[in-house]
Amino acid sequence: MAHPLNRNFQNLFQVIRWSLLVIPVALLVGSFNAFFLWLLSEATQARVANPWLIYLLPLAGLVIVYSYRNWGKNSAGGNNLIMDEINEAGEGVPVRMGPLVLITTVITHLFGGSAGREGTAVQIGGATTDLLSRVFKLSEDDRRMMLTAGVAAGFASIFGTPFTGAIFALEVLFIGRIKFNAIIPALLAAILANVVASAWGAHHTHYLISFDQVSTLFGHAVDIDLVLMAKVIVAAIAFGLAGYLFGELTHGFKDLFNATLKNPYLIVVVGGLMVIVITQLIGNYDYIGIGVYPSRDGGVSITSAFTAGGAEWYSWILKLLLTAITLAAGYKGGEVTPLFFVGATLGNFLAWVMGAPVDLFAALGFLAVFAAATNTPLACTIMGVELFGADYLPYFALACYTAYYFSGHTGIYSSQRVAVSKTLEHGRDHDGSNKIGSYRDYNSSWLKHLAKKLTKKEK
Repeated sequence: MAHPLNRNFQNLFQVIRWSLLVIPVALLVGSFNAFFLWLLSEATQARVANPWLIYLLPLAGLVIVYSYRNWGKNSAGGNNLIMDEINEAGEGVPVRMGPLVLITTVITHLFGGSAGREGTAVQIGGATTDLLSRVFKLSEDDRRMMLTAGVAAGFASIFGTPFTGAIFALEVLFIGRIKFNAIIPALLAAILANVVASAWGAHHTHYLISFDQVSTLFGHAVDIDLVLMAKVIVAAIAFGLAGYLFGELTHGFKDLFNATLKNPYLIVVVGGLMVIVITQLIGNYDYIGIGVYPSRDGGVSITSAFTAGGAEWYSWILKLLLTAITLAAGYKGGEVTPLFFVGATLGNFLAWVMGAPVDLFAALGFLAVFAAATNTPLACTIMGVELFGADYLPYFALACYTAYYFSGHTGIYSSQRVAVSKTLEHGRDHDGSNKIGSYRDYNSSWLKHLAKKLTKKEK
């Protein structure tokens, strides 16, 4: 058995070693994501100034599908490929994944697809760190830790939330279990990448909750309002079901498209046409694109949802539907920012129904729907502190963990593995080999069943 002093020296050596290894990770990932955020902002402004661009969305989809089929190699695996590589070494993450997803995500947003940005940032981080792992000739164990650091750096630099990025990279791999073996490289990479992105002038949205009936967390004991807590629990159940619906609808549309249309070029064109038709029926462009800021006076967005009357009762449904179609059809981008939109607008509506503080419930929905769809309640609770302040930590935690429990074993990442079941009578540990996909037959949407029936009929 090693002497405690020797172990401490070994630990110190590893901290110094990983500090040196993640410096290039932070420099590259932070810089790439700052560039990506600038491009995304330019694309969004161009789309808002030229609404007719949405009519070219099907053509843009053809370009995206062609690019991935001819130059993508296994890049189409996206975030799920990176998660698989962290869990078990495979063919590796191709370097081309980074620039390819960056360009195609900007194309998606430029022409009016409803998508986010986190998936792109994480894939940029994964592609960059896998390349650096080969350059540094790291072992397989170190390579997996490096990939985890890349995920953390990508998430942190795109949202300006370094502690959330580090925990998210660890928590997203397994449902119900966090392995902290990579916490040092993940935390260092997340903090430094965020510093680098900010140094480049990357802009991150700031949110404010003005509700003042909660005592400051660090000033004295938190004053919990039991009536408000009951309202939070009710709302959190709705947030969990919304997260569940998002995951199932996205997977369901993908299955339905594959079962009926089959050809990926036809799928992306039909998906683009569906987005155009639904947008025209709505009569405005509030629910396409990134959705952080309103695209018109009086429009609905994430930021508008924090004020009374800033969203319609159906806003969350429209954003959920358009995003599910966009991503299922093959357009690129992340799911997280649309989840923020869905959660914030649903929280706005529930606050009106229950007579609760609008800004607080918009923040709770913002966090909890994300927690439900990604099965990362701890990361989302920490995100609440980083984005909204620590005063509301008890409500953030209550909402995120309740939503997580009520979202079932579905999720937006099919490579996520189940370590501990959420179902009480099956709450035992697993060996981590079960992917979410193995639960999808139990938690199937009607679209999934329809796709199965259509497939069986054709056979």
